[in-house]
Amino acid sequence: MRTIKAETITDTVEKLFKDLNYNIGNDISEALCNAQKNEESPVGKAVIAQLLENNKIAAEEKIPICQDTGMAVLFVEYGERVVIDGNFKEAVEEGVRRAYIGGYLRKSVVTDPVFDRVNTKDNTPAIIYTDIVEGDKIKILAGCKGFGSENMSQIKMLTPSAGIEGVKQFILDAVKYAGPNPCPPIVVGIGIGGTFEKAAQLAKKATLRPINTKNEDPRYAKLEDELIEEINKMGFGPAGLGGNTTAIGVNVETYPTHIAGMPVAVNICCHAARHKEAVI
Repeated sequence: MRTIKAETITDTVEKLFKDLNYNIGNDISEALCNAQKNEESPVGKAVIAQLLENNKIAAEEKIPICQDTGMAVLFVEYGERVVIDGNFKEAVEEGVRRAYIGGYLRKSVVTDPVFDRVNTKDNTPAIIYTDIVEGDKIKILAGCKGFGSENMSQIKMLTPSAGIEGVKQFILDAVKYAGPNPCPPIVVGIGIGGTFEKAAQLAKKATLRPINTKNEDPRYAKLEDELIEEINKMGFGPAGLGGNTTAIGVNVETYPTHIAGMPVAVNICCHAARHKEAVI
């Protein structure tokens, strides 16, 4: 067994959320540079240039890439041979709290979704997904999702008879409905399988997967390629001002499902797609 102090968890989470809000991922930066070269619209090229300049300023001055610093989401792989000296959830929440207060990140979480929409003033609570895995380490994949793009996400409980064409059509319809609202160029996370809530969780995690990676199953890797090609034909372009760069990444994640179902979730993310990970 290995003991990890709660303060180590807190420090790690604080650093992750400051880092991902100030520093764009290399995968996103490279994709934007490539998109600028390949964008056919002069206005689109100019928009991407502004995004790249924005990201450079954010990193140099340690200020947020985007003013909507989102809601904190963490996917945790918790080693079965790890013991926390303290309370794990409280340690994570404290890390989020310190990052958002000390890092001057916008606090956007309210206490109640319908009636008492009072700001919690520290961006907690976070959304924490935990899987127990082998080993004596803790891996934390962290992201923060702004709601301009989050509000554009959709889920549909398809039946197996819909087939791959039904899956593709739903995804493309969801992106078309979103249009310019999620601040393109976008990253599209797709979850297929599991149950209603599992598909949505998969889609969210897919937005945090580096966009320079592919699904390990060649059939789904092909689907990713087909979808980004079709999405970029829609013509929304950078900032929705027209062009051939509507999406810079499409990631698909899957899970086994029931014989009678084929849940599909689409989680749309703006170009920032903020994600960082750490292993303790």
